[in-house]
Amino acid sequence: MSSLNFIGGEKGGVGKSVVARALAQYFIDSQQPFTGFDTDRSHTTFTRFYQSYASPVIVDSFESLDAIAQALDEAQGAHLPHIVVDLAAQTAAPMARWIQESDLFAVMADMGVGVNLWHVADAGKDSVDLLDRLLDTYGAGPNYIIVKNLGRGSDFSQLEHSDALKKALEFGAHVVSLGQLQESSMRKIDRQDASFWAAVNQTSGPDSLGLLERQRAKHWLKKTYETLRSLPL
Repeated sequence: MSSLNFIGGEKGGVGKSVVARALAQYFIDSQQPFTGFDTDRSHTTFTRFYQSYASPVIVDSFESLDAIAQALDEAQGAHLPHIVVDLAAQTAAPMARWIQESDLFAVMADMGVGVNLWHVADAGKDSVDLLDRLLDTYGAGPNYIIVKNLGRGSDFSQLEHSDALKKALEFGAHVVSLGQLQESSMRKIDRQDASFWAAVNQTSGPDSLGLLERQRAKHWLKKTYETLRSLPL
């Protein structure tokens, strides 16, 4: 089954693009076809790191967003690709209008495509409140994947004891943790505009990772892939 993955969390700085990039690298390394879309007008982070696979879309334009579904429709008769959509902060409202007015979940169900709504969370209360809002918006229709990003906090007790998480689990949500990649290594990768594959294989250049940095990045990817294999992808 193909999957349509909206990587969200609504607030900035929770690590949405890191999750989108990790998922993209997972599909590449697993030799599973995928197409990416980037909704961040100012930074286009996903497009920068996976420019051969991702293209920008404008969230307040239905015509632009329609390209996401069109990528699946054009692949009919072939092996459907996975879709990864990196959602910028504060895009929930226009995305909800597009999804609901297009009856997107029904269209994807008819195509045999699973819809995954990813909620990337830091350890703050805002992430809990935004999860609750996400659940109220879409109800029991899609798959929910809640990511506790350990690079954005270590104490997720507010989330773990929240009514929002309880509701999500009643909807069958998957809750996973994303380990922290060393901050200095991530800065070097970002300065290179490098994919995770390039980061662990590039051995020259001013921002290339050192021997043990590459090994830590490989270990981080391995653990991340183990987590992703547990999800409905």
